[in-house]
Amino acid sequence: MTDRRAVVTQAARVVVKVGSSSLTSADGRLDTVRVDALVDAVAARIATGVEIVLVSSGAIATGLGPLGLSRRPRDLATQQAAASVGQGLLLAHYTGAFTRHGRTVGQVLLTAEDVTRRAHYRNAQRTLYRLLELGAVPIVNENDTVATDEIRFGDNDRLAALVAHLVHADLLVLLSDVDGLYDGPPNRAGSRLIPEVSGSADLAGVTVGGVGSGVGLGGMVTKVEAARIATAAGIAVVLTSASHAPAALAGDPIGTLFHPTGERSATRLLWLAHATAGLGRLTLDPGAVEAVVGRRLSLLPAGVTAVEGTFSAGDPVDLVDEKGHTIARGLINFDSTELPGLLGRSTRELAKELGPAYEREVVHRDDLVLIRH
Repeated sequence: MTDRRAVVTQAARVVVKVGSSSLTSADGRLDTVRVDALVDAVAARIATGVEIVLVSSGAIATGLGPLGLSRRPRDLATQQAAASVGQGLLLAHYTGAFTRHGRTVGQVLLTAEDVTRRAHYRNAQRTLYRLLELGAVPIVNENDTVATDEIRFGDNDRLAALVAHLVHADLLVLLSDVDGLYDGPPNRAGSRLIPEVSGSADLAGVTVGGVGSGVGLGGMVTKVEAARIATAAGIAVVLTSASHAPAALAGDPIGTLFHPTGERSATRLLWLAHATAGLGRLTLDPGAVEAVVGRRLSLLPAGVTAVEGTFSAGDPVDLVDEKGHTIARGLINFDSTELPGLLGRSTRELAKELGPAYEREVVHRDDLVLIRH
């Protein structure tokens, strides 16, 4: 059997993600004992020379109690209000807890839009790198106070996988209230812990369900998806419970270890594929589908037959075939109001009639990622 300890103990940079249910009590209030235990485990690993980025949920959950809310609100405005109150309380406790270990923390709040637009994602990367260089512990969360339903990560499991890729981490540790991946519901008699996953074949017949606790969004589905994103980018993943954080970070053979299945790809394209939703749809004719998928070429106006949605230049849009199947996602170079007049026409013709600014791709191949089903 593969040495489970080596992939953890040899990791020089680690992203640790902890969910809301692991940081809060049943009534939604921050459980400071749990937070302190997590910080102790992280600080102990940092003391050995390992760099750690902490992706922490809990802002909305932490804000419920002070606002007199009994459960996570359904409407976006109240979620944002709770996050506004809770984020400060959560970071304040992290600051105090890490200070006891002589560590400084830095808050990094991200939206999906921040890290998919070409001019923005490198800013997030530079900030995280610099915090690590300065010996600080970056604490990352989705910026729930400004994120919208249309453009958001939706769960911090996926965010953690993308951050792990962004900072070139060697390992992602997903901490929750379950001690690993089981081949069925963990509380069902006969369900067995799956100690290692080397590929999709190891998940055949595994029942993964549930949507998480009353204060969080993630469930086992999002954790397996996060593991798939990370391992496809060459990053090993350990999934276990927050109570096992010290052992998990020390490399003890607990939880479920997901082995890397792929190699690192362009960071921005990974974010584009997994951290965005298309704000519109472009229907492509068969020739354009072949050019984009088969020959990995840019999308030109001549190959687009229809436009749906409202978007601006730089937004992510889905590219679909004539049957409506999404084949790719890319960053559009035109506003939705401009495109209808360009469809089916060559760039040379458009440049002659409208000017040289229109002699460009609808989606450049460097800003395009294929969506596989």
